[in-house]
Amino acid sequence: MRFDAKTPPRRFAVGTGNKLTISDCGSMALDPDEQVTLTTPSGGEYDITRKDWGFYATPSLNGRLIGFGLRGALTRNTQSGRIFVMLVERGFEDAFHAYLAEEAMEVVCWLDGSEPLGGK
Repeated sequence: MRFDAKTPPRRFAVGTGNKLTISDCGSMALDPDEQVTLTTPSGGEYDITRKDWGFYATPSLNGRLIGFGLRGALTRNTQSGRIFVMLVERGFEDAFHAYLAEEAMEVVCWLDGSEPLGGK
């Protein structure tokens, strides 16, 4: 694993009306079968695992991710049509829904159920 820090971070505006600022703090290179874990102050964890064919972008959406306090959501920007996978931290659902409303986005489906996607 190699981490290249950006000092100072590269900052750029995003979102509807460019009201949000993102700080790009660096880049990480993983070899196949290496993993990094991102954490939240409340104990949430998010693993990214490199394989020789690409990445496991998340832990199992209806298993380990739930245990880490996160919930997967497939979302769509209603203006651009762009689709995103977002991970919502347990207890922050109201902030998530406020963000979606501000950014003209909607939940296509939650990705944490055991039923087939699109099922009820």
